[in-house]
Amino acid sequence: MSEESPLASLAHEIGEFSVRPGASSALEWTGRQEVLRIEPWGPNSLRVRSKVGGPILEALPGALLDPPEAPVEPAADAVVEITDRGATIVNGAITARVSMTGRIVYQRTEDGSELLSEQDAHFWWPGPRLRTALGNGYARLEQRFAAYPDEKLYGLGQHQHGLYDQKGAVIELVQRNSEVTIPFLVSSRGYGFLWNNPAIGRVELALNGTRWVADAARQLDYWITAGDPAAIQRTYADVTGHTPELPEWAAGFWQCKLRYRSQEELMEVAREYHRRGIPLDVIVADFFHWTHLGEWRFDPEEWPDPDAAVAELASYGTKLMVSVWPSVSPLSEYHAEMERRGLLIGTEFGPVAHADWPDKGVDKTVQIAFYDATNPAARDFVWDKVRANYLERGIEVFWADACEPELKPGYSANLRYYAGAGLEVGNMYPRENARMFYEGMHAAGKPEVVTLNRSAWAGSQRYGAILWSGDIQTDFATFRHQIAAGLNTALSGIPWWNTDIGGFHGGDPNSPDYREVMVRWFQFGAFSPIFRLHGFREPAEAFSPQMTGGPNEIWSYGEEACEIMASYIALRERLKPYVLSVMKEAHETGLTPMRPYLVEFPEDPKSWTVDDAYLFGRDLLVAPVLEAGARSWDVYLPKGATWRDAWTGEEHEGGRTVTVPAPLDRIPLFLRDGATLPIADGGTE
Repeated sequence: MSEESPLASLAHEIGEFSVRPGASSALEWTGRQEVLRIEPWGPNSLRVRSKVGGPILEALPGALLDPPEAPVEPAADAVVEITDRGATIVNGAITARVSMTGRIVYQRTEDGSELLSEQDAHFWWPGPRLRTALGNGYARLEQRFAAYPDEKLYGLGQHQHGLYDQKGAVIELVQRNSEVTIPFLVSSRGYGFLWNNPAIGRVELALNGTRWVADAARQLDYWITAGDPAAIQRTYADVTGHTPELPEWAAGFWQCKLRYRSQEELMEVAREYHRRGIPLDVIVADFFHWTHLGEWRFDPEEWPDPDAAVAELASYGTKLMVSVWPSVSPLSEYHAEMERRGLLIGTEFGPVAHADWPDKGVDKTVQIAFYDATNPAARDFVWDKVRANYLERGIEVFWADACEPELKPGYSANLRYYAGAGLEVGNMYPRENARMFYEGMHAAGKPEVVTLNRSAWAGSQRYGAILWSGDIQTDFATFRHQIAAGLNTALSGIPWWNTDIGGFHGGDPNSPDYREVMVRWFQFGAFSPIFRLHGFREPAEAFSPQMTGGPNEIWSYGEEACEIMASYIALRERLKPYVLSVMKEAHETGLTPMRPYLVEFPEDPKSWTVDDAYLFGRDLLVAPVLEAGARSWDVYLPKGATWRDAWTGEEHEGGRTVTVPAPLDRIPLFLRDGATLPIADGGTE
């Protein structure tokens, strides 16, 4: 830590320290109208809050579970020491040193080396924490930290920029289709950092400093933990929530397209899979299966007998998933009641309308609203309709689409939520929407909760949320970006993740080029946490409630592609016991199924740079083929293990790159240190 400038040590800058009464041994510094609190929050971790003008606010929305909700209590052996030169608080592997002027440096307790240091914007003003008043207790908040030239930074949710290491990037903290904000990062310096604030803002990971920004909030709040990447994942799960255990039925193949226009169209697809003897765990009734947006029930003209469909699908071992949107059309019979009762997201200016969207019964778009998922009464209201119209028919799997929510325009400053102002709490909406399904299912005595979500926030995993990468393109370049997106999602604490296999926007099933994209993507899908086929294929139709998409079943892509894809469905079935063991580990420990090399091999420097391969669980290395025409593929094998080619049996020592055959029907796979899995020809070799 550098010495403070003499100007910074003027008397009016110097504050006072105290130990906050209670079991948590919190250290507080007060000075210049600011209260700064640092307290233990889980093993090797500290929570930091700063409030200007009054005491710390205890109940603001955030991601951290409050003890005793969290599986771990704040460390009882945390130590606070106050001297005439500053103060320290030690919690296991992390130490915070606080100067008399309230500047913080985080260190490894073991050797005193620096993990992360606050950085003043200027030697005079402002300091590392800046508050710019907006009125009524709200402010634009900034938190600045030093930059380190050799640091690598991962996580921050799911983005389509293609970056794995995000050092040097500016990331907007806002929810959009395919851009998912989870403000948690993992550093190569040995710390994890959670911006515990659902405000709209940004993070700047620049060469000359890191800056976190909340556009409007009432106090600064973050959490920091020390450890290697695996320890960070475990502790993060402890303090934000563990994912449930994935049900067995969810570990297989899911079929979807945009969209099956009727009950009969969907059932014919399920029957064909059954006739071909291809296992199908889930099939999806996508949007416009409803009467009106915000009525949450089947349209009887298109779905004359949903009960019969559910029963027939069950006889094939298949679950029906339905798309449940948070949108409420003015044509919905519930719109007026929900607006009157304050169950819709409010607006500061103008009518309660958040986007335009097609609806049945009109030939133009209508101005829809979104229910307020941050309002417990609104969650109860919507769940009551979902329960009556879907759950009581035996439908237990829900697709939470457009749950960012999909605002048009995306002007969060005009929104007023039950939980707070739009700029202050907007990013937490998808988590609270997932919470609606989770709490509703548990109240109905249904503990197996699985929802498919287009967006998420910190803590979404504890509500059984699967995240997928949104409405993406359908080429190899986009496919390539999904690997980095999935790895960063995993490092953001979301174990259940997938993509639309083949991408979403377009793709001609009759095109040889696209068939190659589909086959390679399908192979990757078989080794994704969730294995799901979806997309808006050619020939496309005009966007309307009458629309459907082109064919998107595995037989839609020709005989050769169909045979290959069917073989990977069979392979996923053979691997189900392993998949479920990996999912159980995620539930118990927080270690994700799609595992970046750096989690298992942090001592190998090369493992921190590989963004085109990963481990699926501990024992299986997956290296998707990401280029058109490639029939061999280079794979880096991490140092510290022996690797056996799962197809050929050839063994390789780690710490080197090998070139392996990759014919169209083969994704490179390697088994770690003698592990055996039924991959090649259904055997253990």
